[in-house]
Amino acid sequence: MRPLWKGTIGFGLVTIPVKLYSAVQESELDLDMLDRKDQARIRFQRINEETGKEVPYERIVKAFDLDGKYVLLDDKDFKVAAAEQTEVIAIKDFVKEEEVEGKYYEKPYYLAPDRGGARAYALLREALKKSGKVGVASFVMRTKEHPAVLQPDGAVLILNQMRFAQELRDVDELDLPKVEKVSPDEMKLAMQLIEQGAGEFDITRYKDEYSAALMKAIKAKAKSKGKGKGSGTMKVVHKKPTGDLMAALKASLGKKPAAKKPAAAKKAKATKKGKTGLKSKTAKARKAS
Repeated sequence: MRPLWKGTIGFGLVTIPVKLYSAVQESELDLDMLDRKDQARIRFQRINEETGKEVPYERIVKAFDLDGKYVLLDDKDFKVAAAEQTEVIAIKDFVKEEEVEGKYYEKPYYLAPDRGGARAYALLREALKKSGKVGVASFVMRTKEHPAVLQPDGAVLILNQMRFAQELRDVDELDLPKVEKVSPDEMKLAMQLIEQGAGEFDITRYKDEYSAALMKAIKAKAKSKGKGKGSGTMKVVHKKPTGDLMAALKASLGKKPAAKKPAAAKKAKATKKGKTGLKSKTAKARKAS
């Protein structure tokens, strides 16, 4: 991987040189837009709405619509507003990880120690693990300052870029049900349903099925030289809102999910199998002698 950024982590008076890498690779397929007639690629143009003519890139400017009038901006305006170019991930606070609400997470980056920073990097990583806390920091990426959370994940430190509070929309815009008194029987069944489906978090259980299915269709069509039949129109099924909540909860509890074998049980079974095999080999050896 190639680093996107090089800088330092400010940990008190300790400076830790690091390299920042993208932790994300998109699973979506990169599709091109073509003209069906000759399969030529489509090129977009910047067209003047008044004249209908193409505008060269060097003539295009950015502007903000302020009270119905455009205010033109140039490079100097953007430089004034840009955050001070700093290459420091400045840790401001240390908080418990559960205190950071998931809605603020935006994008993860990997941090690796740069030359001379391995010892201090390892110290910070292990100290965060032992404390059970994460570092709340700020850093500048492409002239914009971002809040971030610095947290250990195994051998690596992850810098999670965060959203500012003002970037989240107010939930008052939503039509939400008022807090009502919940029926004890309904609550009991709901809790049982949650417990029935409880388990350990494993993100690898969730796959990008759409991209995989689309790639399968692409390969099949390529193999048939474009003559393959499509799967037809997608059928959209709309489920009706639950009428009898109690009946739906009881029916849900009746559908028990497949039992998950704990890792310890699998290991014990494997060990038992290994021991049985060993005894069998020993018995055969004795019989042969």
